[in-house]
Amino acid sequence: MTKTYAKPALFLDRDGVINVEKNYVYRIEDFDFVDGIFDLCRLATRLGLVLVVVTNQAGIGRGFYTEAQFHVLTAWMSERFATEGAPLTAVYFCPFHPEHGVGDYKRESFERKPNPGMMLRARDELGLDLSRSLLLGDKHSDIVAAKAAGVGVTLLLGEDVDNVRPTVAICSLAEACAVLERHYLKGQHDDVF
Repeated sequence: MTKTYAKPALFLDRDGVINVEKNYVYRIEDFDFVDGIFDLCRLATRLGLVLVVVTNQAGIGRGFYTEAQFHVLTAWMSERFATEGAPLTAVYFCPFHPEHGVGDYKRESFERKPNPGMMLRARDELGLDLSRSLLLGDKHSDIVAAKAAGVGVTLLLGEDVDNVRPTVAICSLAEACAVLERHYLKGQHDDVF
């Protein structure tokens, strides 16, 4: 029996997309939401996209904070998304780092971006159609991972780095809202971009 993938997703990197990048944020008091993230996610939800966070968390692997501390922050963040009318369906994270990890965390992982593992796992666990999905990231590794997973549209928040070619480079989350509206209200990829 062939598995069907029906639902599109908006994949979100965390640091630099959901929260202001401050190098290894793991405490609630240090977590500041990026302006416009809730507007974007409410729009995505109205358009029928599943919200999924995919985040490398090398700070765990490096010993800067624990998985338990990450989960406390993630639960708080998820509650905030829910109260803002944009509930997260899932949060996937990879704590491993091949060079700077400590102990069991020092290893390669197919889930660590730029590898596509987190998105492929989300596809299988949540029944997602990656070709109709979007990824919003702020780093080279986000775009590379999404393309390797077969995500249809990649949005790069900020400057195009390391010759990465996202579908669209944007400067703000308001621009991401405009892209989402064009993409889902007028049709699919080919006639929009």
